Amino acid sequence: MKKKIAVLPGDGIGPEIIAQAVKVLETVGKRYNHEFEFEEGIVGACAIDECGDPYPLKTHELCMESDAILFGAIGDPKYDNNPNAKVRPEQGLLKMRKSLGLFANLRPIEPFSCLIERSPLKKERIEGANLMIVRELTGGLYFGEPRGRSENGNVAFDTCVYSKDEIRRIAVKAFELAKMRRGSVTLVDKANVLATSRLWRETVKELHKELYSDIELDFMFVDNAAMQLVTAPGKFDVLLTENLFGDILSDEASVITGSIGLLPSASVGENLSLYEPIHGSYPQAKGKNIANPVATILSAAMMLEYSFGMKQEADAIKQACRESIEQGIVTEDLAADKQSYSTTEVGEFICSQI
Repeated sequence: MKKKIAVLPGDGIGPEIIAQAVKVLETVGKRYNHEFEFEEGIVGACAIDECGDPYPLKTHELCMESDAILFGAIGDPKYDNNPNAKVRPEQGLLKMRKSLGLFANLRPIEPFSCLIERSPLKKERIEGANLMIVRELTGGLYFGEPRGRSENGNVAFDTCVYSKDEIRRIAVKAFELAKMRRGSVTLVDKANVLATSRLWRETVKELHKELYSDIELDFMFVDNAAMQLVTAPGKFDVLLTENLFGDILSDEASVITGSIGLLPSASVGENLSLYEPIHGSYPQAKGKNIANPVATILSAAMMLEYSFGMKQEADAIKQACRESIEQGIVTEDLAADKQSYSTTEVGEFICSQI
């Protein structure tokens, strides 16, 4: 099988971790007789530096011409620490999601058994945890209009907007995923306070009754969900929520695994999907060859399974990552007091296992 992959390394450690994921995909291609064509594009701070636009038209055209997108990270201190910056790297990420119609963010949360002791949560709380967070990605407060500041600058406002169509399409994703998992969806909202949350609850109920009555559906306010994620994460199967709540809850859930460097994600559209680690650009580690590449490599595995239907190949990557962790071939964030390995060494070991 031949596939074209747009590679967007981005900022900070992005180029280093993406390089390892590309090596892994090349290894998979050789073993399973696939041909992957890789073409790089710029996005984020590096794109601002080069052309003044965090998501240039040329990068958008590359993405549209590709079968899937592998993305690293966005962010740079020179913009993060400048509150007056007119153009920011993160604007490129939002623009990319909106322009490509990437409306559903999927984040699987499943701890590696050999790392359970590394989690800040008690072992008995997280054993058996295996959930999928489905976050709406192109609506809500991050995109709502109007937004801005008052003339005197003392008042700021953002607008949260959702339509039934936006809610319905993301809910379909959640219910379909639940069919392939344990058959349960939890809608997280704030329907006791927010009008948009009440529309979410109404729309999801209608869809459930119409097409997915065989799936178990329950509801939870976001403050309770935040508490339950760290006290009883095993109770969740598929957790469905809007953009802002999903952004916060998915990062909170990352502590279950013991390291944010292990978590992949997919941003799914109708015709195209993007795959990326959930962590940021980690500028302090840039160029040091110490960043954990596993989340990016697992994101590549998600790409093979979700976009290309290559489940056997994806499982081979997952097993190789598991071997890396179990044998202690890990970067310093997971090494504790034991020997640590470089980003490159971890990537090469995973390739050797495949």
